[in-house]
Amino acid sequence: MKEICWGIIGCGDVTEVKSGPALQKAEGSQLMAVMRRDATKAEDYARRHGVPRWYTDADALIHDRQVDAVYVATPPGAHEHYAMKVLAAGKPCYVEKPMARNASEARRMTEAFRAKSVPLFVAYYRRALPRFLKVKQILESGALGDLKKASYLWRSGPPSRRQEPLPWRLQAEHAGGGLFLDLGSHVLDLLDFLIGPLETVSGFARNDAKRYEVEDFVTVSYSQNGMQGSACWEFCCEQARSDLFELAGERGLLRFSCFGNEPIVLMCEGKESERFDLPNPPHVQQPLIQTVVDELCGVGTCPSTAMSGLRTQEVMDTLLQTYYGGREDGFWMRKWPGNAL
Repeated sequence: MKEICWGIIGCGDVTEVKSGPALQKAEGSQLMAVMRRDATKAEDYARRHGVPRWYTDADALIHDRQVDAVYVATPPGAHEHYAMKVLAAGKPCYVEKPMARNASEARRMTEAFRAKSVPLFVAYYRRALPRFLKVKQILESGALGDLKKASYLWRSGPPSRRQEPLPWRLQAEHAGGGLFLDLGSHVLDLLDFLIGPLETVSGFARNDAKRYEVEDFVTVSYSQNGMQGSACWEFCCEQARSDLFELAGERGLLRFSCFGNEPIVLMCEGKESERFDLPNPPHVQQPLIQTVVDELCGVGTCPSTAMSGLRTQEVMDTLLQTYYGGREDGFWMRKWPGNAL
C-alpha cells in the first residue's frame, strides 16, 4: 500500500492526542507538515511530535509537494475557507467536525468537491470506533427486534462565571452556535450512522441561563422507518450530569453513552443480559483516519463523508432556525432573536 503524507492546518488541542498522532500511527500514513499562525507554537508542535516541516502560512503547506492530503483542524468558522483552498490545489481534505458553521457552507463544500471528484471527509470518528461498531452490529443482528423508540439525554452544568474572552466554542462567528454544534453534532451523526438519516425532524433551541448569547438548550423529535426518537441537550443544568442513549426494540433495550467509555449494556425482558466493554483507543480518531487512508489508497471506504456531514448540518440548522432568525446567511454578523440578552 502506498503512503499518504499529511499536512495539518491548525495544530491546536484537538491534534495533540486525538488526531495528530493518529495520522502518524495509521498504516500507510505519515504526518509531513503542520501549520499554525503562531510560529513559536507551530515549531514547538513539530518538534514535540517529530514532524519534518512547519509553516505559518496555510497556502505554503497546501502547496508543499510532499503533502498529499490536508487535515483542516481549525474552528468551524474557517473550514470552508481552507477546504476550498485545498480543493483548488486538487488535494483530498479531511475536515474537523462540525463540518461548517451552517448547512449553506457545508453544502457549498460538498458540491464543490463533488464537481471536481476530489474526496472530502469529515472527522465524525465515532463511525469507526469499536464500541459503536458493536452497537451497529447488535442492531443489525435483530437482537432488539424492530426498533420502536430511541432517546438521548445530555446534561452538563453551567460555567462558574462568564469567561472573558469567551471560548471560541461559545462564539457563533467561530463555532456556528454554542456547545450544541460541538457536542450535539456527534450525537446526531451517530444516529445517522446507527439507524439511518433522520426523518420528519422538528425541535427548538433557547437560552435559559443567559450566560452567553448562543443557545444552551436544544431538543429534537424525529422518526426513522416508523421508529420515534427524541434527544435533548441541556448545557446549563443544575442536575446531575447525563450522557445516555437508549435504543428500545420489541425484544430488548440497549444503553450506552456517546462520550464515555463505560460498557454497552444490553437489556432483555427488563434485565441486564450482556455487557460489552470496548474502551476507546488512545488516539480516538485513528480508526476513522485509517479508513480515510485506506480509501485514498484504493483499498477501503471511509464511512464519514461530505454527504453524511451535510445531513447532520441540515438537522442542526432545522433545530436552531428560529433561535437565530434564519441560518442560511452569515447570522453571526447580525443580531438574532436569541441574543437579545
